[in-house]
Amino acid sequence: MLESVTSRALESALDGLSMRQKAIANNIANINTPGYTAERVSFEDALAQSVANGNGSVQATMARSLEPTNEDGNNVNLDTETLSNSTTVLQYQFASQAENQVLTSVRAVLKDA
Repeated sequence: MLESVTSRALESALDGLSMRQKAIANNIANINTPGYTAERVSFEDALAQSVANGNGSVQATMARSLEPTNEDGNNVNLDTETLSNSTTVLQYQFASQAENQVLTSVRAVLKDA
């Protein structure tokens, strides 16, 4: 009953962003590994579609990057990973704060009931 589209969407976003954080860390750890191709996590388009359909629950997907590779077959770009990490951290903080607000609201309603 307390499950709303908003809370499911925030939970899905937090899960996807967490998965992206792990992928970024893995990419950076393998920056010098020959033949390694960067991992990319996506969920935003599916999440927007799910929210529009009144659900809000999605699973993030991971795929290998199709970006051009270096001579050793590795395509990890430290600048790209650093920027993606900064963006992901900010998005995670925002979603976490929004989820906290939802829980605070629910607690307030239950307290008054």
